[in-house]
Amino acid sequence: MLNPSEVKTVLETALLANQSPLSIADLRRMFDEEIGPDTLRRLLDELRDDWRQRGVELVNLATGWRFQTRPSFQKYLERLNPEKPPRYSRAVLETLAIVAYRQPVSRGDIEDIRGVTVSPNIIRTLEQRGWIDVVGHREVPGRPALYATTKEFLNDLGLRSLQELPPLEEIAKTLEFNAAPIAEQATAETPAGEPAEYASAAPSEEA
Repeated sequence: MLNPSEVKTVLETALLANQSPLSIADLRRMFDEEIGPDTLRRLLDELRDDWRQRGVELVNLATGWRFQTRPSFQKYLERLNPEKPPRYSRAVLETLAIVAYRQPVSRGDIEDIRGVTVSPNIIRTLEQRGWIDVVGHREVPGRPALYATTKEFLNDLGLRSLQELPPLEEIAKTLEFNAAPIAEQATAETPAGEPAEYASAAPSEEA
């Protein structure tokens, strides 16, 4: 039977070998003996402390644990790979902000808030990026699709849940749009019949 130090070494090896986050359930499958979730979380916390002074950090995201570069070192790594990440239009980012802070929302809701027609290409871009997905349909004529952000969206932002999103005003300032309509809608009650759980998107116990 492995001792705690050996278990921690196995965890470290697995996490370093995988780019995608690994959940507690994933990590438990590596061991023949039964290792409880609380034990693994304690060892992961210790491992996170072990790496605290290094350029790579262990973080707990929406879908699990992952090693990633600390933001302060990213500028050096970008010199090795100067390829720029895709840039998204203001309309795309504004639509993403509405979904994130008002979810679940229909395309019509987004149009009401933005005051302009939402191009299908905008929705398609966010779906292909893995940031939003259809989570249900509103029970009205036509049954419009309801959109919410995904755990991949949270992972890409380095977050565990939507509660960790920065204040809407910060996002609005970055994207240079008026946050008032979104804020007003976000404080309204979730319409009956909609999947309200997507408004909180709390991580699962096995993350």
